[in-house]
Amino acid sequence: MNKEDLNIELGFKTYPVQHTCDGEGITPAIKITGLTAPYLALILDDPDATTGTFVHWTIWNIPARDTIPENVSPVEHPPELPGAVQGMNSGQEIGYAPPCPPRGSHRYFLKVYGLGSPLDLPAGASRKRLEEAMKGKVLQYGEVMATYGRS
Repeated sequence: MNKEDLNIELGFKTYPVQHTCDGEGITPAIKITGLTAPYLALILDDPDATTGTFVHWTIWNIPARDTIPENVSPVEHPPELPGAVQGMNSGQEIGYAPPCPPRGSHRYFLKVYGLGSPLDLPAGASRKRLEEAMKGKVLQYGEVMATYGRS
């Protein structure tokens, strides 16, 4: 099975200000095509952060769907995605930490995993724990990259 078969679309190559710390800081809408797995997990990170890779968002146990809506609530179990669970970002908060690079342009990688079953993982879990829980359950994969730089 080809695990890199999900097509992920953000609708932009550079983050619009409303999805960053310079705007409202809301999650972007995400379009997913080619999904056949029953569950999704997402990881958004910035490998260009000065302190090492910064995790901006982790969310899992999303029942299969072709769109993640914009403005997902920063709570353990967001009502916009019934069944979903959010983890801890590198800012030690639940949910989405918007792009906010101190200087220069950074790359933000959104990785989407199609999972065969839900994960037994509590809200607020770290990226490391999420990746450990996904071992052997990833059926599909796709990623997209967008940039953001502050003036």
